[in-house]
Amino acid sequence: MADAPASSKSAKKTDASNELEKPIYLISYPKIVLLYPTFFLALIAGIIAKMYPEESRIAGMVGWTFLWVFTLNIVVLAFDFPRTTSLTLFFLLVAGGLGISLLSTYNPELLPGFFAVLKQVNPHANSTFYFMFGGIFAIIYIFVFVLIRFDYWELRSNELLHHHGFLSSLERFPASNLRITKEVDDVFEYMLLGSGRLVIQPTNVQRAFVLDNVPFISSKEARITRTLGALQVHVRTETAPSE
Repeated sequence: MADAPASSKSAKKTDASNELEKPIYLISYPKIVLLYPTFFLALIAGIIAKMYPEESRIAGMVGWTFLWVFTLNIVVLAFDFPRTTSLTLFFLLVAGGLGISLLSTYNPELLPGFFAVLKQVNPHANSTFYFMFGGIFAIIYIFVFVLIRFDYWELRSNELLHHHGFLSSLERFPASNLRITKEVDDVFEYMLLGSGRLVIQPTNVQRAFVLDNVPFISSKEARITRTLGALQVHVRTETAPSE
């Protein structure tokens, strides 16, 4: 019976050791990847538009929804929302816009002139537009995922590698005393992809390397912390004087 807990602890240590030996890939993505809600909505809107005529109420609702999501996505790319105050202001503006839309639908007599003009606006598009919109994004995403193969960082248990260029140029830095800082400057970017900024400062290198828009940055930082922590303990063990 005593062997079971011992074997369980040994298995856990083995799993932890295997995890530390796995390389950690750090990739900086362009901000266009944050437009994936608009991309997926364009495909869904194209399917719905295929089922209903352009003059129907459903087509109008799909058009308004697409415009709202696209606008919000563009705002996320155009501005940073680093603090709670800016985030609150953003939600207030969104709530105000949605409130005006609801009032124009259910109580048009409150502001007849304004709502009469707003009621005439009926954005809609056919399925071809939505599918072409999504297709353009799909082509761009394909190029993005191909190009990132030629510029990425790889953290191993004993060294930091920078792969870049079409000819696979490689820079090596020691992982000992490596400093990595995590920064989350935009709340919405973090909500969409868990994105943030990593600042890498290798040993004996004057300049720091900045990686913007690294997805799932919190989990990456946790793995980096465990890897570098294990490396520091390992170095101390090796340099300790023998009795």
